[in-house]
Amino acid sequence: MPDAAPPSPVRLLPLGDAALTVEFGSAIADPIHARVLGFAGALPALAERHPGIVEWVPTFRSVTIHFDPDRVDAAQLEADLLALAREGHEASASGTTWTLPVCFDADCAPDLADVAAASGLTREAVIELLCATEFKVYMLGFLPGFPYMGGLPAPLEMPRLATPRLKVPAGSVAIAGRMAAVYPWDSPGGWRLVGRTATRLFNPDNPDRPALLAAGDRVRWQAVGRDAVAC
Repeated sequence: MPDAAPPSPVRLLPLGDAALTVEFGSAIADPIHARVLGFAGALPALAERHPGIVEWVPTFRSVTIHFDPDRVDAAQLEADLLALAREGHEASASGTTWTLPVCFDADCAPDLADVAAASGLTREAVIELLCATEFKVYMLGFLPGFPYMGGLPAPLEMPRLATPRLKVPAGSVAIAGRMAAVYPWDSPGGWRLVGRTATRLFNPDNPDRPALLAAGDRVRWQAVGRDAVAC
């Protein structure tokens, strides 16, 4: 995954009649993501002027703003969003850094041996490489609390499974392409499973922060035994 990209013009795209997407580029790249996070961080002040804004959702390269069309002057909101985006806000600091326990035993990591074979590394070397890497959370999606994380070392790059699993256990640490993720829930999934954590990534009973991770956070893995994870 590239970590740099030339600046792109800001684009404003309608998403039905109750949402607008502000797009900062076409690549997954740190400079673009910094603009995404900087823009999202400046939106609370704008929302005070537009009380009909319901929420906003940052992604790899864009932010979607959802609003109540009966309470918002859409034309004025479009103008204000474009003006804010063109101010060039960038995130000035990273989010929280987390160290999450992961079991890499075979029962918890059914695809780890295949990843090792494809990369030409030993199983132990793959685990060491995974634990030495600091992953960046770019966005949440697919499932509540599911983090899309960049930074997977190039030797471990693997395509998705040709046939997805019907059930991936909650807590599974997975890789696909140059990305890593953790499945917060039991779910179908086609990413390759290389470990499992007992850390709860989504708690609906926590209204202030139901998702443990957020865009801009950093994640490291710490190898632990199966007793800490209950694979």
